[in-house]
Amino acid sequence: MLSTQNGALLFHMDAETMIIEAWGRDSLRVRATKLPEIPTTEWALIQPKQEVKATVTIFDGYAVIENGKIKATVDKSGKIFFQNSAGKVLLEEYVRNRKLYNFAPGIVPSGFASALDIEAREFKPILGGDYALTARFESDPEEKIYGLGQYQQPNLDQKGCELELAHRNSQASVPFALSSLGYGFLWNNPSVGRVSFAKNVTTWTATSTKVLDYWITAGDSPADILENYSMATGSVPMMPDWAMGFWQCKLRYQTQEELLTVAREYKRRGVPLSVIVVDFFHWTMQGDWKFDKKYWPDPQAMVDELKSMGVELMVSIWPTVDHRSENFQEMTEKGYLIRTDRGQRIAMIFQGNTVHFDATNPGAREYVWNKAKQNYYDYGIKLFWLDEAEPEYTYYDFDLYRYHQGPNVEIGNLYPMLYARAFYDGMTGEGQENVINLLRCAWAGSQRYGALVWSGDIDSSFRSLRNQFAAGLNMGIAGIPWWTTDIGGFHGGDASSEEFRECFTRWFQYATFCPVMRLHGDREPHTPPMDASQGIGVGGGSCPSGAANEIWSYGEDIYEICKDFIGIRGKLLPYIREQMALAHEKGQPPMRPLFFDYPDDEAAWKVQDEFLFGPDILVAPVLYSGLREREVYLPKGASWKDAWTDETFDGGQTITAAAPIERIPVFIRAGAGLELR
Repeated sequence: MLSTQNGALLFHMDAETMIIEAWGRDSLRVRATKLPEIPTTEWALIQPKQEVKATVTIFDGYAVIENGKIKATVDKSGKIFFQNSAGKVLLEEYVRNRKLYNFAPGIVPSGFASALDIEAREFKPILGGDYALTARFESDPEEKIYGLGQYQQPNLDQKGCELELAHRNSQASVPFALSSLGYGFLWNNPSVGRVSFAKNVTTWTATSTKVLDYWITAGDSPADILENYSMATGSVPMMPDWAMGFWQCKLRYQTQEELLTVAREYKRRGVPLSVIVVDFFHWTMQGDWKFDKKYWPDPQAMVDELKSMGVELMVSIWPTVDHRSENFQEMTEKGYLIRTDRGQRIAMIFQGNTVHFDATNPGAREYVWNKAKQNYYDYGIKLFWLDEAEPEYTYYDFDLYRYHQGPNVEIGNLYPMLYARAFYDGMTGEGQENVINLLRCAWAGSQRYGALVWSGDIDSSFRSLRNQFAAGLNMGIAGIPWWTTDIGGFHGGDASSEEFRECFTRWFQYATFCPVMRLHGDREPHTPPMDASQGIGVGGGSCPSGAANEIWSYGEDIYEICKDFIGIRGKLLPYIREQMALAHEKGQPPMRPLFFDYPDDEAAWKVQDEFLFGPDILVAPVLYSGLREREVYLPKGASWKDAWTDETFDGGQTITAAAPIERIPVFIRAGAGLELR
């Protein structure tokens, strides 16, 4: 049965109720359930700021709902077709049965009158619980798919890929896809699941859920689609100026004096430094959220000295709470810790038996923020590293954990977004504007809480660099415009290795053109704990550290290259500020694939190893060892100037560009008025 209600289109058949409604500009939200009422939780979406009224028309045998550039047609079997304003079918549900009807002019359905009996929306009951959900759509083999978040694989185009809809260390599921066919699609469901973009069918699954919920938008360009998505899920704040420069970090500066010595050395050398980082186990114990005063005796003096040098301090926060923590008992009694459905309440065993605070509980978010405010923020620290944000488990048994809002398998992907919200709400409540915090994970909507995401504990290799290249671009397309990596990777780099030095150099050059330029890594060889006698996980002296990781740690030649690229970053700050404003206002990712600005250039959609940093800078990083030149495709529709030689080339061609160790190919759009040298 098809009907209208408050400007929405309703479909009802047996136990299923479906509603399609306008949700923002040129966009529709689709929800379906077999419960008595459709759940109203918004998940990643926010209420549109401006009221949008759709046009709904009921015909004999089908109905149409239209909102700007997008139109959905539903036949009386319940199958949905989405079209743009030109009448082109953008997306069509996959149905194979004999119940399909089609009375809509101009639409020829796929798979008509099939004996297979496959439904587009399959709710499989979990005995005694909710539903396992499968949603199926027709697949165009020539379609290209981008976004979906961060996965450790080198594919920029996700067509043909199967992706887990779950978070892990270095994996962030952000289920928004941008299609070369002219639409964007958000799977607005935080359940653990999977998506497969196969040639024959596109399939989304949720392990346990109450509702099918997705949002779809149409646009004339990728920029239009991303702007619509930003309005529907929220945009990043404006990045503060001090965050746009160079960030220095290593695995654990072990003492206050060690950190200040590094900052003073950057100052002495005249190398601009924006942020320096106090990493994990500066605390007394996981879940205490405070400095170990034995090694960090005067945080206020440290913050004041850094600010006098123009350097901001970032401090690591973990969501883990040790069973021995001074806060464990109180948080347990108040229900502020995640629960395990079986066995002991232990989720991680690194440096102690720990469990995470429950970020889905508003009371827990407020509790943790108040501890951070008292022990960090009140010293003038306004930047936090919200690590372990997936959250990471020792064993990823997603069905084991239960949160305030429900089982992990049903709502667990919300965790990093609500972890970011805990600090965003606290900081904005203190009057801070332009909040930014570093997280190791994100879900759709995390950007509105000031989430800067980095790509996790990756290995130090060219292969890993290639994975980060794809991950960063797909995170931006998925609506997370603030993104960064550990320059040089995290695990395994040794500054004395010529092989690693080359990888580090190429990574540093690439990172100059990332939204945030941040040096970090667990370098070899390790240094032992300062005081292992304290016991495992007790005090700031109980954990080892990595080798030196400052730009002068890699030899004089590499130091000079790094210094030059930090200078390039500084010269680009006015341009970077413009790109951050566009991210804030329109959701445009500062780093993006070539097709973003050149959607009419078919070749631009196929390039998987170059990117644009804003509209005017084309970057072709060196992603393989030993390369000293590489091919570069220059998009059609502009002329491009080699940033190093000033030679100008017409777009629409592939050239061979020099790539000596001291530079990577970079081209400036002719007329942009930018200079790197």
